[in-house]
Amino acid sequence: MRLDDLVRYLDDYLRVREIADAPNALNGLQVENAGHVRQIAAAVDACQATIDAAAERGADLLLVHHGLFWGGLEPLTGRTYRRAAALVRHGIAVYACHLPLDRHPEVGNNAVLARKLGMDVCGWFGDYLGAPLGTWGEVDLAREVLRDALGAVLGVPVRLIPGGPARSRRVGIITGAAGSQIRQAHEAGLDTFITGEGQHWTYFDAEELGVNVLYGGHYATEIHGVQALAAHLAERFQLPWSFIDHPTGL
Repeated sequence: MRLDDLVRYLDDYLRVREIADAPNALNGLQVENAGHVRQIAAAVDACQATIDAAAERGADLLLVHHGLFWGGLEPLTGRTYRRAAALVRHGIAVYACHLPLDRHPEVGNNAVLARKLGMDVCGWFGDYLGAPLGTWGEVDLAREVLRDALGAVLGVPVRLIPGGPARSRRVGIITGAAGSQIRQAHEAGLDTFITGEGQHWTYFDAEELGVNVLYGGHYATEIHGVQALAAHLAERFQLPWSFIDHPTGL
């Protein structure tokens, strides 16, 4: 299909022009190709490894959560040149969706992870750049059982900070690096908060505010959104897709 038609659909579906984000996120089409998409590769990050893997698979669209320009302006030299040259040489377009994907109610990282945990989304919480970022829902599980269930979904060990009650009942999710949102989880009346990572001092936020915190890793908590988005595009436009797994362990 035509690249511009797919980009137009994605921009509308993800509301990339409406949702505020960090300036270097540059949500939307970051690199174009000759104008057509026949195969999609999805990945968490746009990096040399995922670009090379997309080329090996014959993909002409790399769909990512973290785009190419997180470090801001850089000259097209060294590794920046090598990334750009590989994309152009293999005719691969890059489309990035950061907070628009986190916040999406159907294919978003937070909503999809909630569903995979068997948790219906009851609402949203955690103001960030003027809009709620996280989802929350209800369960009735011992916090260690929830930890193990999350580990099974993510495929990685999960760190539990047991700051809250022994049973988790109101659980919030913000994937990625959202340890700083523990206070907002507490203010939203949640007893348990799931995210990817946080700073050292977040242990004391959890302990003193009475919130269980589950750290599942930045990468591991953000693999499901791009997969769900790619699957959605595949179903709607009959485009084959694959997921490039390049875990950081962080």
